[in-house]
Amino acid sequence: MNYSSYKLSDRLGRVRERLLRWRAILAYLTIGLFASIIIATAIGPVYIPPQEILSIIMYRLGFNLPSSQGAMKIILQLRLPRIILGCLIGAALSLAGVIMQGLFRNPLADPYILGVSSGASLGAALSTMLLPPIIGIYTTPLAAFLGGLAAITLVYGVVKLTGRFTIGSLLLAGVAIAYLFSAILSIVIWLLSRDSHKILVWIMGGLWGADWLRVKIIFPILLLLTVISLGFSKDLNALLLGEETAQSLGVNVSLIEKLLPILASLLTGVAVAFAGAIGFIGLMMPHIMRMIVGPDHRILIPSSALAGGIFLIWADAAARCLMEIPVGVVTALCGVPFFIYLMRRRIG
Repeated sequence: MNYSSYKLSDRLGRVRERLLRWRAILAYLTIGLFASIIIATAIGPVYIPPQEILSIIMYRLGFNLPSSQGAMKIILQLRLPRIILGCLIGAALSLAGVIMQGLFRNPLADPYILGVSSGASLGAALSTMLLPPIIGIYTTPLAAFLGGLAAITLVYGVVKLTGRFTIGSLLLAGVAIAYLFSAILSIVIWLLSRDSHKILVWIMGGLWGADWLRVKIIFPILLLLTVISLGFSKDLNALLLGEETAQSLGVNVSLIEKLLPILASLLTGVAVAFAGAIGFIGLMMPHIMRMIVGPDHRILIPSSALAGGIFLIWADAAARCLMEIPVGVVTALCGVPFFIYLMRRRIG
């Protein structure tokens, strides 16, 4: 065997080993996700054994297994839609975090960096203020999503006024628009003193309004955006080498830098629209998975999505056990120490 054949064989061996490792990681995370769904569904004021939960799920799938009607109502109408929605929200925020961190090449970047959360919160607040309670239940998620889109549209409008699109100008515009929307939101809360607690609770983030309709709406959207995100994985890998190197590899850097923030904002907008502003998931999960699987976005994107879903399931389980506090409080209690750890590591 000559040297070139040996080198090719060695390279193929490393690729095969890496693929096996990636498959193992995704398999473990998938098993962990399903186990988390079953165990978290059992937790609550009324404990329901995991085997009974499995029987209920199998019964709904068409298998004729004995199931308690009372437990079936608790599982299928209350706990399971909330847990599935939490899984989807966690995955969406983690995906947005992966994209933002890859785009800005900074592990401290998070999905809310472009003001989408502030815009969505303002949209939800205006819906609460202007619409009757019965109608608002159905329109608040839509208003929140439109508010998030308005925020990212304004960000791009501000960047356009500068005359030149750069990542730095995008970041500064995002900070400015976030402060603007937060100021307007403060005015709305001040004027709406009677119902302001509803807005504040929504802003803190929670999964109280979960139902199967919301799951059916968010699932196909998240699936589509995940597939699109995976399509950008090689471009994100190239950006890690620097803009000039990525350009030399055939990546249209200027186009990618305009499209990726929109993709991340759509993911964030969907998550905030259905669950409020749940913080730190998009910061923590991509960074933790990057330490485990490495910087390659072909594995980082799906693994972060799975890890985000698992994390929010357990954060919401903790929130339910702690007198139904907003799940955003639990994620913040976990995220602040992690953020300080990241700062110390980068500065040190």
